[in-house]
Amino acid sequence: MIKWGIIGCGDVTELKSGPAFNKVANSVLVAVMRRDAAKAEDYARRHKVPKWYSDAAKLINDPEVNAIYVATPPSTHEAFTLAAIHAGKPVYVEKPMAGDHAAASRMSAASNAKQIKLVVAHYRREQPRWKKVKQLLLDGAIGEPLLVRLELGKPPLTAEELNDPKIAWRVSPATSGGGLFHDLAPHQLDLMYYFFGPAKSVSGVSTNQGKQYAADDMVAGTILFDHGVVFSGSWCFNAAETVDDCEIQGTRGKISFSVFSTDSIKLTADGKTTAFAFDPLQHVQQPMIDATVKYFMDAGPNPDSGEEGVEVMKLIDSFVSVSR
Repeated sequence: MIKWGIIGCGDVTELKSGPAFNKVANSVLVAVMRRDAAKAEDYARRHKVPKWYSDAAKLINDPEVNAIYVATPPSTHEAFTLAAIHAGKPVYVEKPMAGDHAAASRMSAASNAKQIKLVVAHYRREQPRWKKVKQLLLDGAIGEPLLVRLELGKPPLTAEELNDPKIAWRVSPATSGGGLFHDLAPHQLDLMYYFFGPAKSVSGVSTNQGKQYAADDMVAGTILFDHGVVFSGSWCFNAAETVDDCEIQGTRGKISFSVFSTDSIKLTADGKTTAFAFDPLQHVQQPMIDATVKYFMDAGPNPDSGEEGVEVMKLIDSFVSVSR
């Protein structure tokens, strides 16, 4: 039985992940931690978790806890992951894996050196909709994939949002590693890695156009994958309207989808368009948590290894390195 402790039981764990630890086989949530003791106690009471802490070290060293979920902001991912690894406990760490590629590399290296399991929470790759896209690619539904075009645009944050601590940390480079690009793009870039494998070359630019906060709010980049697929992406957080489009073009057709909605995936090939619809998940991380539990129990492969997380962080750093 995997007995979980959560470090950082904040908003992301309320519905997306937290309840799922008690819903998958051979898994139970036994302890949570948050620096604010009252909020940790409240979370534990509402979610019927037996133990709560305001000190991460005490949770990590709790003998009943045998696996750690690090759900804090990225600036602390490395420290808590290394502490858990040194305590001999496997880790499931939120995305982005760390504040930067160097920190992610140290986390992966420690996992390998200590032979302690590490999984990165790029949870979309375990969801049915993205497994379907990968299967379509493997089946040659669009022939040989050639080009990916991705565009994400969002209107600028309001003054009210910038004054909300739950949002403001996401645009603080010291806490998040960057801005909204670092918050959202890991999902998209990990899917590209999941679909097409390692990158051969990467380049990008980023800048702060809106000057609303310290982090860059405009990012654009290209990737040439080892197998020849070319990716082109742009992320604009000062857009007039929301845009969330991705299209994979191949020699026989294309696959179109949005990453952050539950809209149908569309396959257009040989003059015919087919739509694939999927029911929304109550807990979006549940499939990944299920796969992680299996891996921790030696009953399945690693669904997203530290090495893969490092590669995604390398893509992120390559896109924004020009402006740093």
